[in-house]
Amino acid sequence: MAYIDYISDEDASQELKALYDHHRTDGDGVDNILRIHGPNPPSMEVHFGLYRTLMIGKSPLSRRQREMIAVVVAAAIDCHY
Repeated sequence: MAYIDYISDEDASQELKALYDHHRTDGDGVDNILRIHGPNPPSMEVHFGLYRTLMIGKSPLSRRQREMIAVVVAAAIDCHY
């Protein structure tokens, strides 16, 4: 499995800090699935758009079904989700 270092809030550039602030959830932090884009901040917005489309866009699958699929896939590849 690949390993990508996360860039901390303290070490983030102004552009990355703004993206982190925009995507912070409930004041806690930025989801790791977005934090991996730290080395390439423009890719964060593109990935977030894809993620939102997959998870809440029009689909024959419910949101719950999509989340269950994501959990099963993450477990199958030994990935924290």
